[in-house]
Amino acid sequence: MAHPKSKISKTRRDKRRTHYKAVEPSLTTCSNCGTARLMHRVCPECGFYRGKMAVEKTSAE
Repeated sequence: MAHPKSKISKTRRDKRRTHYKAVEPSLTTCSNCGTARLMHRVCPECGFYRGKMAVEKTSAE
């Protein structure tokens, strides 16, 4: 089993981890209804994707 030759300092370890960060999701507006939605996904409000009906939405009564 491999063992490290010497201890990695906290500074060196943390420098390597600077790129691990959470990114906020990219939002765009729906071309059909204008609500905010995640990019490359069907609009949860109207069911359209790229100008076409992707999911048939039923009204909850």
